[in-house]
Amino acid sequence: MMIAIFLTALVAVSFAEEPKHTPPKVQVYSHQPGKFGEKNILICRVSDFHPPDITIQLMKDGMELPNANQTDLAFKQDWHFHLTKIVTFTPMREEAYSCKVKHGSTVKDYAWEPNM
Repeated sequence: MMIAIFLTALVAVSFAEEPKHTPPKVQVYSHQPGKFGEKNILICRVSDFHPPDITIQLMKDGMELPNANQTDLAFKQDWHFHLTKIVTFTPMREEAYSCKVKHGSTVKDYAWEPNM
């Protein structure tokens, strides 16, 4: 009986010391104001997440945009991570751009709003 209580307490302490799962904050924006037919840079900033198991994809009409660049994984003192992914693009009317983020088992799509 005493061993079971000890093991239960040990497991509880182990989980309490691990940083908790924190979903990412996601911002999708362009470097310049969006104008159809003009070259721009699509940016997806993902921040304040833990653990660091994350995948970021920049999308056009549901297909991943090629040649995107991603920063190195960085973290703050509290072990929350952040990443930024960018790609050059030329927005056209009727096209939808987004940032698809997979963190752990959760996948979410965040739309770019061109403000045109």
